[in-house]
Amino acid sequence: MTVTVRFAPSPTGFLHIGGARTALFNWLFAKHHKGTFRLRIEDTDRARSTPEAMAAILDGLKWLALDWDGEVVYQSRNQARHAEVARQLLAAGHAYYCYCTPAELEAMRLKALGEGRSLRYDGTWRDRDPKTAPQGVKPVIRLKAAQGGDTVVDDLAQGAVTVSNQQLDDLIILRADGTPTYNFSVVVDDHDMAISHVIRGDDHLTNSFRQTQIYKALDWTIPRFAHLPLLHGPDGAKMSKRHGALAVQEYQKMGYLPAALRNYLLRLGWSHGDDEIIATEQAIQWFDLDAVGRAAARFDFVKLANLNGHYIRQTPDDELAALALPFVEDKLGQAFDAAQRERFLKAIPDLKPRAKTLVELAERARFYVAKRPIPVEAEARKLLDDPARARLKDLHAALDLLVDGPQWNAPHLERFVKEYCETAHLKLGDVAQPLRAALTGSRASPGIFEVMAVLGRAESLARLADAVEFRASTSES
Repeated sequence: MTVTVRFAPSPTGFLHIGGARTALFNWLFAKHHKGTFRLRIEDTDRARSTPEAMAAILDGLKWLALDWDGEVVYQSRNQARHAEVARQLLAAGHAYYCYCTPAELEAMRLKALGEGRSLRYDGTWRDRDPKTAPQGVKPVIRLKAAQGGDTVVDDLAQGAVTVSNQQLDDLIILRADGTPTYNFSVVVDDHDMAISHVIRGDDHLTNSFRQTQIYKALDWTIPRFAHLPLLHGPDGAKMSKRHGALAVQEYQKMGYLPAALRNYLLRLGWSHGDDEIIATEQAIQWFDLDAVGRAAARFDFVKLANLNGHYIRQTPDDELAALALPFVEDKLGQAFDAAQRERFLKAIPDLKPRAKTLVELAERARFYVAKRPIPVEAEARKLLDDPARARLKDLHAALDLLVDGPQWNAPHLERFVKEYCETAHLKLGDVAQPLRAALTGSRASPGIFEVMAVLGRAESLARLADAVEFRASTSES
């Protein structure tokens, strides 16, 4: 079988994180089976579909590197085809015109409500002659659904699921204004796109029964269905805004890497033994629908952050610097000059082991690239009292004798400062703490000698001079 799958979001809002997982599973399934992954925008709800939402969906998929095959299909452009197929069903006797007025439908609803039944269309016009239709009423077209027996969906994720056809009424396939309903347009588009497998959230499971009946009425091949468990928050409730970010773009803004998010989403509802860290190339080799679970998957932001930290550490320095640069420039509120860029690149090896997101990395990088005089935190300013600045002035004079290059590296600087402390009868902390405050504006930082090596001779000495002259900014960083 040639595998063709699709991701079919409605452009009425952002790309939901659950939708991103659905897209990922479709993409991996297609890649694993050397098939085709299509993208269809289901924009028939013109009132709610927006260009901004369409752009957000495309941008989110591109950021996740979930590339689709062929052109994007826009469902709204297929409405003439939907109407044509509806007329085919009419001609074959598998559909009929329904002239019920809104008042009649409301009466049916109230009667069902009063009898404690679910609302089902009662088939008023199923076998009536359209010639008896009331004047001025535009009809809808309803599917003449099977009334006896069962409809069975042999779901690849949920197993065989059965519903009695008595629970399914004659659904509308074409509205009075000529526009198709969701279940009908989906079937026509999936057929025309030769979709072999429909992989989507299990909130669509009930739609599969109605869609199966439409396929049978048209004598079309029914695709294989696979309904994925929904995403829940850490508390087990359906994922919502109170649990945290829902839009894929928010994860991008929070500094998560696409590879890390793909890895994490893969493990929500799918497993391969005890493997947690699964590169995309490996996921393509392993992924199939038989490993999809049936229980809802819980989203754990702590696990995501830890996994993201792993991917940050594994990313090559130059690639990571390019990804993190916009975040650091955003923190500073300005673009880098050449000197700042050079310091940032040199700082990456010290920054990446500690950061779990690009936002964290950017925050830790601020002092490396800050322009003089650097901002100094209130607690750090306490370390720069008169005695400390006097010691830093003496240290500055000693460091000024070192030659840039062979003598300005972390091991040599550490030996030099320790020897200086011994000569001056000082404890290392008496010098290192004020030195840290002067160079970083903080009481905490990576190893101060590694910091000096990254800053370089000229910048380190200049920041020391600022501290000695008490020209460090008094603003909070």
